[in-house]
Amino acid sequence: MVSLEDLSIKKVREGIAAKEFSAKELTESFLGEIEKKNKDLNAFLSLNKEEVLKQAVAVDEIAAAGQKLPPLAGLPLAVKDNILIENWPATAASKILENYRGAYDATIIKRLRAAGSVFLGKTNLDEFAMGSSTENSGFQTTRNPYDLERVPGGSSGGSAAAVAGGLALAALGSDTGGSIRQPAGFCGIVGLKPTYGAVSRFGLIALASSLDQIGPMTRSVADAYEIFKILAGRDSFDATIIDVEKEYSLAGILDRPERFKNLRIGLPKEYFEGLSDPAVKAGIETAIEKLKKIGCSFQEISLPHTSYALSVYYIIMPAEASANLARFDGIRYGRLDDLNGKKLNLKDIYLKQRGEGFGREVKRRILLGTFVLSHGYYDAYYLKAQKVRRLIKEDFDKVFDGKVDVILAPVTPTQAFKIGEKSADPLAMYLSDIFTIPANLASLPALSLPIKKYVIGGGELPVGFQLIGRPFHEADLLGLGNLYEIS
Repeated sequence: MVSLEDLSIKKVREGIAAKEFSAKELTESFLGEIEKKNKDLNAFLSLNKEEVLKQAVAVDEIAAAGQKLPPLAGLPLAVKDNILIENWPATAASKILENYRGAYDATIIKRLRAAGSVFLGKTNLDEFAMGSSTENSGFQTTRNPYDLERVPGGSSGGSAAAVAGGLALAALGSDTGGSIRQPAGFCGIVGLKPTYGAVSRFGLIALASSLDQIGPMTRSVADAYEIFKILAGRDSFDATIIDVEKEYSLAGILDRPERFKNLRIGLPKEYFEGLSDPAVKAGIETAIEKLKKIGCSFQEISLPHTSYALSVYYIIMPAEASANLARFDGIRYGRLDDLNGKKLNLKDIYLKQRGEGFGREVKRRILLGTFVLSHGYYDAYYLKAQKVRRLIKEDFDKVFDGKVDVILAPVTPTQAFKIGEKSADPLAMYLSDIFTIPANLASLPALSLPIKKYVIGGGELPVGFQLIGRPFHEADLLGLGNLYEIS
């Protein structure tokens, strides 16, 4: 079996090229780790071992022929189960989709497949990506590798636990209000939420179409960079996508890390005023001091409409979710077997299929979204929320206009909380995303980083911080994050 310690995408590619190990051997090693650990972590919902090994053998055949290996050759990658892979399960962790299989490959899956990635399996999430703990899955509760009594965060908790627990070298997540960055922070890994419009959403089961983004979750910034290069770029199936290479160059970000120490970093006072958790406060101070020693300059900034972000998000997101989830009626997605041949009218079918297929949190958000879009309430709630969303974006525009290049902030107000601790209090759960939501509302890129390298079994829970950048300036975040990591 291959040693999985200190592996990176670069080391995997070089190891396969040098015949130190094969992609098949590497894949079998990770499948072995999944078999040993997943019963405790519940990170994966489904595996396809036969197909996985075929993908690995295809990489080995390229190496055996002496051809140049693709950039992600042999990368053992986990995929959040709201991203379509043709003929693979795509449940979005919901009972209403438990029998559904992807009809096609998402655009990013096509790109990763062409780049040589090996898809290990589909990971658990909060149902339809609605949650901050991965307790809302219709199938199982994922656990944090650092403490099995605690949550891994959400909604991409399965992906975060898989990477942190050594079940995958990297994973894909989706981020609507912090669902990549918050679990990355709780699990001590790197998570990148790209700019809205940088990565295709074609083949992502939509939650809120103006907020969703797909991004990598990895052990290192260098690996996040390697995957993001493959993910980013124009797609004819997604009209919101910008040609990233025309906006700025992604090339050479890691070659000259010292050039990123001159970036001006802003500290938003609104993010720090309510920060009371001593471990998080100490961790953020550690990160700031390290960046100061590197040579970065800091200044306090103000984002005055930050206090409205959570309220705005929980009007806009449920409104878009209620529209997007209207298509899941149980007729087109495989739950009709539950009717047992009974003659029911359309209303009865909808009540049975949606009533039994959706979980409590999904129902809550559908009801809330339908309410704020209804006649007489649209102007009072949804339209007003969109106006305040614009003000939140303008706050960021002002500070990025000549004042700072990057913003540093906490990822979460606390470390990972215990399973069940907040599940009975939706508002307390929603507050877990209070620092991550503004970047989604403003369509900005953001990178979650662990304060230091944490050791599973060391008795210490991870703490993360995030860097928020200008639109389509992932290069600044990845460059500075890599400098932080290697210093």
